[in-house]
Amino acid sequence: MSCFGRPSIVPLAVALSVAGVSVGASPADDSKSATIAKELVQALDAAKLTAIATQDAANPGVFVAALYIPGTQLLVVSAKYSAPPLLVNSITAKDYQAVYVDLQSASVRGSKIFVMDQGADGLLPKLSGDSSAADSFDEGDKSVSFDGDWKKAKVSEADYNKAFADADDRYAKLLSMLLAQAKKSKAGS
Repeated sequence: MSCFGRPSIVPLAVALSVAGVSVGASPADDSKSATIAKELVQALDAAKLTAIATQDAANPGVFVAALYIPGTQLLVVSAKYSAPPLLVNSITAKDYQAVYVDLQSASVRGSKIFVMDQGADGLLPKLSGDSSAADSFDEGDKSVSFDGDWKKAKVSEADYNKAFADADDRYAKLLSMLLAQAKKSKAGS
């Protein structure tokens, strides 16, 4: 009890923090990709770009591309491509949208990752208050929609949270590559 005859909220806050529950935290606080997505969107806006693409330096033959719909969505695809010189030429020519289209339509089967980032604000583990569409992460034949409803997805909360953490980590890496390219592209303008 507090000195005013009411129960103190301090023990509750301590218990929640020990349990790993954030008091007053937003879903974006749990997202590694949120900060990088914000930086990428700012770089794309500054360069007046609606698409960006790059080669994955760590994985030969793999490329990453994004289509940016200002204020609405960031659509990111990563995949292996059977004719890498064609995409390298498109990147050199700054024809990033062509790279995006080629990766979406003609990537090596089973190699594609596709992320729909609603709001272009990074992956969020559940719907935010101002969005009715969930972020999603597709890899191969697996697709996860991050609407916060793991019961509807018929998985445990722990499995849902692990799927989100894994997807968010992968997405943050893809965004980092695209951000580096956007900065390089702007510097070369």
